[in-house]
Amino acid sequence: MHPVDHRDPADLRKPYMGDPLRRSDLADHPMTQFHLWFNDAVESGLAEPNAMVLSSVEPSGMPRARTVLMKGYDSRGLRFFTNYTSRKGRALAADPRAGVVFPWHAVRRQVLMAGRVERLGDEENDRYFATRPRGSQLGAWASERQSQPVADREELDRLYREFDHVWAIDEEIPRPSYWGGYRLLPEEVEFWQGGADRMHDRFRYLRDAEGGWTIDRLEP
Repeated sequence: MHPVDHRDPADLRKPYMGDPLRRSDLADHPMTQFHLWFNDAVESGLAEPNAMVLSSVEPSGMPRARTVLMKGYDSRGLRFFTNYTSRKGRALAADPRAGVVFPWHAVRRQVLMAGRVERLGDEENDRYFATRPRGSQLGAWASERQSQPVADREELDRLYREFDHVWAIDEEIPRPSYWGGYRLLPEEVEFWQGGADRMHDRFRYLRDAEGGWTIDRLEP
């Protein structure tokens, strides 16, 4: 790689300001705490606060990461949707362990979760698919071979147009059988908040044998 003029990434430092995070600030359940922080991220005006980096491991042992959108959460965990035959879908079928990161840099916070994923049922998948815009529904049909090579953009547009003619504008578009959702069931959740002098606040929730949660402060 030839050297090019660029700013030194090591110089791109920004000081973190604000009150520290204390144990007394935290909810007893990680998803309750996530709910509070997620609402803060939304209210801050952060662009796509539901965007998360999803990491999985392929059968070869190679880790992969990509950004996906979280589409719901409850006390059990997070929901996201994708093509089951995509690269991440195949990886999760082989090894259901996964990790996610919500990188809310603008509010000096991030949330990390790790656990196992389970597929959602047909009813829940159908219900969510029906709420998607028509264009997104057609896109799911046109990208059946997600993560596979395609000749060019024109080929993608041709596939989209073909499916656009299958269903009338006012006709309900069914969900493809290869498209659906997952629920990440967290076993470990970390809440990170940037602190002055890089003395960040980190709290980890670990699920115990009885299904409860233990909370520990971690060194930054």
